[in-house]
Amino acid sequence: MGMPAADALLDQAQAMGCKKVFLLTSTTLREKTDEIAKIEKALGSRHAGTHSGIAPHAPRADVLEAANAARDAGADLIVSVGGGSATDAAKIISLLIKHDVRTVEDFEPLRTYVTDDGQVINPITVGPDIPVICVPTTLSGGEFNALSGSTDEVTQHKQGYEHRNMAPVMVVLDPAITVHTPEWLWLSTGVRSVDHAVETLSSDKSNDFADGLAESALKLLVEGLPRVKADPNDLEGRLKCQVGAWQSMISIIGGVPMGASHAIGHILGGTCDVPHGYCSCVMAPYVLQWNAEYDDSRQKRTLAVLGNTHPTAAEALDAFIRGLGMPRTLSEVGVDESRFQQVSEYTLLDIWGRTNPRPISTAADVMQILRLAA
Repeated sequence: MGMPAADALLDQAQAMGCKKVFLLTSTTLREKTDEIAKIEKALGSRHAGTHSGIAPHAPRADVLEAANAARDAGADLIVSVGGGSATDAAKIISLLIKHDVRTVEDFEPLRTYVTDDGQVINPITVGPDIPVICVPTTLSGGEFNALSGSTDEVTQHKQGYEHRNMAPVMVVLDPAITVHTPEWLWLSTGVRSVDHAVETLSSDKSNDFADGLAESALKLLVEGLPRVKADPNDLEGRLKCQVGAWQSMISIIGGVPMGASHAIGHILGGTCDVPHGYCSCVMAPYVLQWNAEYDDSRQKRTLAVLGNTHPTAAEALDAFIRGLGMPRTLSEVGVDESRFQQVSEYTLLDIWGRTNPRPISTAADVMQILRLAA
């Protein structure tokens, strides 16, 4: 935490004896700043190559291209520097190299899928060997777990890949490198981590340990996000956001499932091309509202952290997100009712499509939430 990324990466590469470090970076950081050049210079002879250009939601073709570049470079350590798509891709690249995947069709046997009766099946039994390090520049939090997502361009469905060896061996929280992140992207992905915390606190499958972490995460994010909006150079505020994103992920890693906001969000992203963070900005309060009709008892803690400023947790979260200047309806992010049926059906195929505290069993249940968010 707080160490310059270049220094942290060199230290870790030396400690692990890695001599061919492959960088997977955001295009903006590589082309518009000197941050990537500083890392390349620090690594020196250990730098094996740099690749950028992973599109949002990590399309299979982009991930495969990056995997081929890492394979050709003989990478013994893969480092992502950027947002959620670069993070997702880095973890999957290591898996693809292990399984000698050479075509987008060869992704299919490795992806997690959901059966008709709602069982989540993960077919991966052999994990990757090449370690991954992540330097996140957004707040989605994917760098802290072993789950990763890539979008099948044919079906427009973002699909999961998971093995414990896909979890990064180190995460570098360098607030200084995040000053280049566009404000909308920083704040919206921050709301994504708020959503992690809120759905943990809402889950009927959570526990005291997980709830404590989620509450701490929510407090840090509720303080940090407005601070950074007010002053983009507030590095202490940025680090609070980063630690909040980290804490918000620990319960997910520990097995607490997310709910409808995340499940719907995966589909809005991969199928409707809505930016990752915007999915939570739109859906999180409406899912709280829909769940409260069934049982609002687990929402009181969320409301308290948000300041008890409104009668319900949904209204308080809505006000917080609006205060950050983020979109709050599906129409604002370009999703109209013509997409609702597809989104509803795909949500049932998501790993968290059936783990919402208010049970979801049919596409009609999802449709009710989407109509609230229209």
